[in-house]
Amino acid sequence: MSIPNSPLDFNALRFEPLAERPSKVRLADLGRPSDGSGSLEDLLEGLPALLAAQALKRLRDAIVAAHERDHPVLAALGGHVIKTGCGPYLNDWMARGILTGVALNGSAAIHDLELAVAGHTSEEVDPRLTAGTFGFARETSELFATACDRAAQRGTGLGSALGAVILDQGGPGLDASLLVTALRHGVPATVHVAIGTDIVHMTPRLDGAALGQATLADFRTLCGLVARLAGGVWLNLGSAVVLPEVFLKAVAIARNLGYSLDGMTTANLDFQQQYRGRLNVLDRPGGEGIALTGHHELLIPLLHATVLARIPPGVERKP
Repeated sequence: MSIPNSPLDFNALRFEPLAERPSKVRLADLGRPSDGSGSLEDLLEGLPALLAAQALKRLRDAIVAAHERDHPVLAALGGHVIKTGCGPYLNDWMARGILTGVALNGSAAIHDLELAVAGHTSEEVDPRLTAGTFGFARETSELFATACDRAAQRGTGLGSALGAVILDQGGPGLDASLLVTALRHGVPATVHVAIGTDIVHMTPRLDGAALGQATLADFRTLCGLVARLAGGVWLNLGSAVVLPEVFLKAVAIARNLGYSLDGMTTANLDFQQQYRGRLNVLDRPGGEGIALTGHHELLIPLLHATVLARIPPGVERKP
């Protein structure tokens, strides 16, 4: 049969049997709907063995394996993680000895502080910026400045100093605070500040030298944690710029000093997969990189549940 108006001989096209063609999806990969009576583990194992569901399981397995082998599991988080109510899941992991270190950017530390001492956080930026009132909560700035002074005077990092200042101040949300939980359980908590990005940098009470000294001490602490990440897991949760850059520099220091990062797993969980999270966290450091894209208030509770389903009560690692 000839095909008019075509310079090609379509009769010469070569076809192959469907059975011999490589395929990416098979029946075994399909999801298995729950009837509502099974366990959480049944639900998770019934997820499709494809794409994000498979990536979630790989990340779960990496965290569980690191926990079982006494390797670090470190989480770096931006402010939106706190604002979406996900701090308690990380607190629970710290209390169980699953999460062995946390790194916060300035925004995350501020929201953590406000929730702890006041029980609320986050402003409506647009109208308050127009009114000239955005970012001028007195206690937030004063407590942050006090923590910087304390850290500089005592030679500690900003994270531990903030945790101590929050405890001294007291408030309705102490149990919700990552910085307080880390202090209570002996988990290293570091805060990494880019000067000029946070509302607490606007107060004249803030000593720039003290701030720089405190956050630099935390950077060096974090470098020590990253240097031991062989076989461990680094979770970047919602920081698009600052913490991916901090992590890359910590990896550079670890490798310069001859530390092995073999077997490290890195993950980037965010609403969008952006440039620095993809390159600085997943691609450049080496190891397996896992991207999970979606809302923090869904992904983090789901990841928390998948891990606990594989770690029986009573086998938690203590810091």
